[in-house]
Amino acid sequence: MPGSASFRRTVEAHRDAVRALLAPLHERTHESVPLEDALNRVTSHAVTSPVALPLFRNSQMDGIAVRAAEAAAATAEAPVLLPLVGEVAAAPGEPAPLVPGTAVRIMTGAPVPAGADAVARVEDTEDRGTEVAILVAPTPGLYVRQAGSDLAAGAELVPAGCRLRSRHLAALAAAGLTHVDVQTSVRVAIISTGSELVAPGAEAGPGELFDANGPALASAARSVGAEVVLSGRVRDEAEEFAALLDVAREAGAELIVTSGGVSMGEHEVVREVLEPRGALVGSVAMQPGGPQGTAEWEGIPVLCFPGNPVSSQLSFELFAAPVLREIAALPEAVHGREPLAHALDSIAGKRQYLRGARGDGGVATVSGPGSHLVAALAAAELLIVVPEHVTHLEPGDIVETVEL
Repeated sequence: MPGSASFRRTVEAHRDAVRALLAPLHERTHESVPLEDALNRVTSHAVTSPVALPLFRNSQMDGIAVRAAEAAAATAEAPVLLPLVGEVAAAPGEPAPLVPGTAVRIMTGAPVPAGADAVARVEDTEDRGTEVAILVAPTPGLYVRQAGSDLAAGAELVPAGCRLRSRHLAALAAAGLTHVDVQTSVRVAIISTGSELVAPGAEAGPGELFDANGPALASAARSVGAEVVLSGRVRDEAEEFAALLDVAREAGAELIVTSGGVSMGEHEVVREVLEPRGALVGSVAMQPGGPQGTAEWEGIPVLCFPGNPVSSQLSFELFAAPVLREIAALPEAVHGREPLAHALDSIAGKRQYLRGARGDGGVATVSGPGSHLVAALAAAELLIVVPEHVTHLEPGDIVETVEL
């Protein structure tokens, strides 16, 4: 059975160890995906536009296409009258050139006829049957979108390393593109361990618990841009656990995240299987989430988190998420400094991550520090961070907060 802990680390030291273990994940390959599947993916290289944007000269307004020089003297008191000889809609086809001394009605987005160099807005004109009165003198180029005025053909449309949002996908589609090259997402396997665990939806018998870690860690991985290739659960049986690790490898996992099995008890299956392979399992000076481990399985990095639901979720956010966010070009978690609403005591030598919420008097805890209080975590909107050296805080003291 496992002996004494392999390490005792600060939060920063363990974060550095995890970052070193996961460093190879930054070396991404790339793949071409349809635009409809590209949201939140990261471009592998800059994308240039194959066409000019806009594609052709078109009208910015519903109005009247004219030669500006022919309506330059127009005023509301002395409008310029021009024969209205047609209409150009936003539809396929090329309109006929504008005959000098005439005007055509034009719709927003419609191609501006050759010869016309301005559009008078509908509200700046007056329909007089076969003629149109121009009430406000247009200037050359007024309300005319020139081809390429948004972007020239061959210019950069989206930079490399860009996390694609809907606005980027709109630009790519406007340029006629159907696919985009993106970095491959990190493929993550989630494994919950514990003979007491049953699937949500099953009937929990005496001594059994619903597996909260599997769904929580899988969703946490997806939220930071990873692809979950496996989410499984095993009893505290070494052969079962090793077999599921192999299934994760066969599924293409680049990172395996386990929960449970890293404490000092008699049925710590993660330690039993991974310590003989060089795993480092020990204690980090934090609460919740003290028991932690790092390992490799057939060359795949493994992060070993404690089994209590709050501990495992917090561990993912502190140690795995920062690296995965970087790879997915996502912003870091939001940290702040806010006043505390009430006094609290803390354990010396351990950094506390207390669940909290904002109120009129500042931030307040929503529960005790227990690592099993998953409903309290759901009710929290932030974490209150109490440093290792602080054992007491008064109302109004400034504390670090982390958005959940």
